[in-house]
Formats: sequence, C-alpha cells, structure tokens
Amino acid sequence: MGYFERALLAAIVIGVGAGFVGALVVLRKRTFFAQALTHGTYPGAVAAAALGVSVPAGAAAASVVLVVIMWGIARVRRQGAQVAAGIVLTGGFAAGALLQALIPGLPVRAESLLVGSILTVSDGDILLAACVALLAVALVALFGKEIALSTFDPAGFRAMGYREWPIELLVLGLTAASVVSSLPAVGAILAIALIAAPAAAARLVVGSFRGVLVVAPLIGAASGVLGVLASRAFAIAAGPSIALAATAFFLLALGLSKLRGLAWRRTDIPVETAEGARIA
Repeated sequence: MGYFERALLAAIVIGVGAGFVGALVVLRKRTFFAQALTHGTYPGAVAAAALGVSVPAGAAAASVVLVVIMWGIARVRRQGAQVAAGIVLTGGFAAGALLQALIPGLPVRAESLLVGSILTVSDGDILLAACVALLAVALVALFGKEIALSTFDPAGFRAMGYREWPIELLVLGLTAASVVSSLPAVGAILAIALIAAPAAAARLVVGSFRGVLVVAPLIGAASGVLGVLASRAFAIAAGPSIALAATAFFLLALGLSKLRGLAWRRTDIPVETAEGARIA
C-alpha cells in the first residue's frame, strides 16, 4: 500500500472514530473538555518524541493524567467542569511549548505535533484508530440506553438510582482515546475540529440520538477523505485541509437548517385569497 492510499485509509478510520465519539461529546456538551484534552496532551507528545517512543503512547499517558486532574477539579466545591477544562487547556499547552523549547533537536518537527502529518501515519496508527472506533461502538451498544438517559434526562437518570460518574468517566475516557488516535492525522490543535464539527453538523440535520451516532461518523470520514484529496490537489498541509473540510460540512449543515427553518415559517404564514378568506 502506497503512502497516499494509507493516508486515505487513515482518514476514513480516524474520521469515523472521531465522528462517533464526537457525537457523544457534542450531545453531552463536553466540547470544551475535548478541546482542553487536545491541547493538554501536547506535553506528552513532546516527551514521547524526545524519548524516541510512540507519540500516541505519550499522548495517551498524558490524557490519563489529565482526565484524573480534570475530574478531581470538577468535584471541588465551587469549581466545575468548565474551570477544570480551562486550567488543563492553558496549563497543558504551555507546558508542552516550554518542554519543546527546553529539548533541542527533537526527532520530529513541532508542526507535525501541532497540526499532524497524515501522509506519514503508520499501520500502527491506523490500527490504534480502528481499535478506538470499535471500542467506542461496542461500549455505546452496551450502555447506549444509560448514556442517552444521562444525556437528555439527567434528573430522571438520578431518580432511577443510577450514578452519573461512571457514565461521565466512560465518555471522558472515550474522548481521550479519540483525541490520542487523531493526533497523528491532525495534531494537537486541529483534533477538536474532527471531533466536534462532524457531530455538530449531524445534529443540525438529524433529530435523534441514534441518527447523530450514524451520520456524524459518515461526515467525519468524508471530511478526512476530502481533506487528503485537497491536500494532494493543491499541495497544502493535510491536517488543516481535513479541519477545513469538517468545518465546511458544519457550515453547509447550518445553512441547510436555516433554509429549512425559513421554509417552515413560510408555510405557517396565513395567505389572503382573492375573496379575502385566510388560509393558514
């Protein structure tokens, strides 16, 4: 398999996994948390590159620490998830930048850590992304009812005797895994676009939980493929191209939803006939 075919396969696999997990992130309003993770794993990626080990492995180790820190801060009285995410986002990214400055001669370029390099992904990177996607689908298949109830009716979820923290920790863990598996393709900065934009677009065009879970991965895969093709056609970086393709899908979905809303309003406006009768 050539490097370009491998990049297309990686774009599809990573796009599907990021879109599927992104549906949970967007529906549960954890986008800021996901963004904090994408930036916060940067020091782990830098450290892994300096040590000569797998960058996703370093990012994964950092994500575990970050999830624990954010979960702990969120449980502190008078704090919350937004405060925890903000601290991790700025602190983690600053630590990564400082670590990169202190370690001269990194074997990988800083740009590849920040915006990814899908044309150089390995078979191991693709396998990791596929495993994350399959794991996410399996866990949602097992706990889909609990996740949906916790997402759309948290009061009812608690009233039925369920505890929220296992579901929250499950979603946070899947988010961290998706961020890590997306790093080789789109980097620490742009991973949030591939996670959030396809799911946000899907939410605008379908109205059900299951529908978003189906459509978001399709948009994610399409964003990845279009981004790689645009990268080759216009000789531009693949990571930003993928992020822009995902953003374009969101803007298209937003425009279609606005047009659909206008069409519905027009059908509801009373129309006067020649005889003066009003038709609703």
